[in-house]
Order: sequence, then structure tokens, then C-alpha cells
Amino acid sequence: MQDIRKALYVGSRSDGTLIERPMSPHLQVYRYRLSMVLSISNRITGVIATAGAALGVFWLGAAAKGPKSFATARKVTGNPLGKLVLVGWLASVVYHTVGGIRHLIWDAGYRYDKEELNKDGPVAVGVTAGVSTVLAVALLAVAGCRRSKRAKAGKVS
Repeated sequence: MQDIRKALYVGSRSDGTLIERPMSPHLQVYRYRLSMVLSISNRITGVIATAGAALGVFWLGAAAKGPKSFATARKVTGNPLGKLVLVGWLASVVYHTVGGIRHLIWDAGYRYDKEELNKDGPVAVGVTAGVSTVLAVALLAVAGCRRSKRAKAGKVS
């Protein structure tokens, strides 16, 4: 059986002599590493953050349209699935921000050695989990307090 890491094709130099050149490796060649997964995740969370921002624009549009439209938007964001979507959006924005800060540090020429990359990956995941959890709990607590105040005032929604 031929080793897939030795995938070569025959090319030619500018003088016409034939030479074996390596083919671009496929994903099967690579071992999955945390840094690889985090890089892919940073791109995915960028798309999710953009989609969430579009949902935010629709929410603002409902607020501008009037109380009936805004009440519908609040029902959507107030149910458990809506809250889960909002928490997921929050986590993706936080992770994309943390990943962006990592990239800025790398662009400045720091923390780019293999050992440092491997140490920074779990830190980025931990920071994302911690900040996302604190923000989500705080936002849900504020929403709960506001809901209880409205209920006491007789404005149940």
C-alpha cells in the first residue's frame, strides 16, 4: 500500500526537465489538533455572529415598527428556544472576539511558536466559556428581574 503522504505529481521546470512535485495534502494527512479546530471555529463563529447581527437588525426593526411587532419579537426571544439561540449567538461573538485578539497578537509577532500556540488554545476556550457564562447569566438575571417587576406592576407579557 502506498503512503498517501508521498503523493507526488510530475511537473516540469522552466528549462523543460521533469521533476516530481508534492501535491497539496488532503485533510486525511493531517492529525486534528486543537489549533486547527479553533481556527476553523473562529471562521464559523464569524458567520454566526454576522447572522446574529442580522437578527438584531430585525429585532430593532420590530421595535421601530410598533408595540405589536415588538411584542411578537419579545415572544420569540423570550421562549426557551429563543433564549438558547441568543446565548449561542453571545458565545459565538465572544469566541470570535477572543480569536480575533489571538490573531492580533500573532500579527504583532508574538506567541507564534508551536508550544505557545498549543498553550494558548485551551486558554482561549476557557476565556470564552467563562466570559460567555458570566454574560449569559447576567443577561438572563436582568431579564428575570425585569419580568418580575412587570408582573408586579400588572403588565404581564
